[in-house]
Amino acid sequence: MKRFLKPLVGASFIAALAAAAYLTNDRWAPWLSSEDSSPADEKQKQETLDEPKLLKLSSQARKNLSLVSKPIHPQSYWRTIQVPGMIVDRPGNSDRGVTAPAVGVVVRVRAVPGDIVKPGDRLFTLRLSSEYLQNVQSELIKAVNEVQLLKEELDRLSGFAQNGSLPEAKLIELKFQMRRQNTAIQVFRQDLLARGLTPQQVDRVADGKFVSEIEVIAPLPLDGESTLVSLKNTAKAEETAPVYEVRDLKVELGQQVQAGQTLCLLANHHSLFIEGRSFRREAPFLEAAAKNGWPIHVDFDEDGDGSWPPLKQTLAIRHLANTVDPASRTFDFFVPLANQARSYAKDGKTFLVWQFRPGQRVRLNVPVEEFKDVIVLPAAAVVREGPEAYAFRQNGDLFERRAVHVLHEDRFNVVLANDGALRPGIDFLAQGSAASLNRVLKAQNSSGGLPPGAHFHADGSLHIPGK
Repeated sequence: MKRFLKPLVGASFIAALAAAAYLTNDRWAPWLSSEDSSPADEKQKQETLDEPKLLKLSSQARKNLSLVSKPIHPQSYWRTIQVPGMIVDRPGNSDRGVTAPAVGVVVRVRAVPGDIVKPGDRLFTLRLSSEYLQNVQSELIKAVNEVQLLKEELDRLSGFAQNGSLPEAKLIELKFQMRRQNTAIQVFRQDLLARGLTPQQVDRVADGKFVSEIEVIAPLPLDGESTLVSLKNTAKAEETAPVYEVRDLKVELGQQVQAGQTLCLLANHHSLFIEGRSFRREAPFLEAAAKNGWPIHVDFDEDGDGSWPPLKQTLAIRHLANTVDPASRTFDFFVPLANQARSYAKDGKTFLVWQFRPGQRVRLNVPVEEFKDVIVLPAAAVVREGPEAYAFRQNGDLFERRAVHVLHEDRFNVVLANDGALRPGIDFLAQGSAASLNRVLKAQNSSGGLPPGAHFHADGSLHIPGK
């Protein structure tokens, strides 16, 4: 019996040790693997885990990528929100209506849409058919004739008053009548001038000649209105004058018009508005920008030809609308815009071309937050791989991929934290083609490019392990 019991106890003991070893293998297995692994195996494992960081490019490759490297410097950067907008006329400033001063018939149209006119230029000729205007002219002629008769009577009776044969009161009464007629003449003259007659035409009426036609002219500019545009002139090399463009005709040749009826619309697009449209949740940002006068960058969709001079104006929000569009659920805000124009001559006439036109779509970048002491790179200078972001530092033909911390990015720029990963004033970073560099880096290392483990020292020199 004892002979069979000892082997059974031994087998049970061995089984217990095996079970204990299996349950605690996570504790003793690393000791065994560390003892069994050689230094060569550890080096190979580390090289396998290390990602490629160095890329070598020839000068031709850099030219093909249009690759440019520049030193980096800390700076400030504004985070912005992008808001759609449109260029619109400035109410009460851009458009001007021209009305008929009296009832009449349009017998001549002197300016058509597209023509350039200056204040005082003739626009229409009207044949008067106003009974009131005819009566005013008749009363003016009567008053002028009456004054002439009173003056002759006064001259005739002055001699009788001097020798005492005529009372002095008679002369005083004639002088009072003359003063009343002169006052009536001034009233009639002002009435005719207000109806569109020129001073020369009013003088003709006073001489007894009725005026049957009047000229409708372009209005004078408003006080403080800036409408100076450079125009070419045949007599002078160049002159500067306020101008309007005939935008739309409201009447036709031969049409009868009433007093106050609009004949045409004149446009002057020198002073415009940029109308931005934003949602209610963005109102605090816009209010802060308007209150502090922060400059707004505007992307114009149609200004990329470079033929216009740069716009020398700081764009800022003037005011915010206090109503919300019920259809789009947006509210408007307005940015003043000073327009630029140039002219050209054709067929003896001068035409005008404005840089910005009402209806043109724009994008407004409204500042909302300032980043201080940051590094700003073009958007193409940083590449992302999952949660990681990389920029490329240049040293001769070599480019080193450096991990960076992105604080903010938009369509044009990437804002990086100045946390020591890059050295301002020392490092030269590639300003674009980061995605292409990253692809070439992986392809080059997979085909046996730079040795594994190679890296840059702090002084910029390249270190290859084992050399």
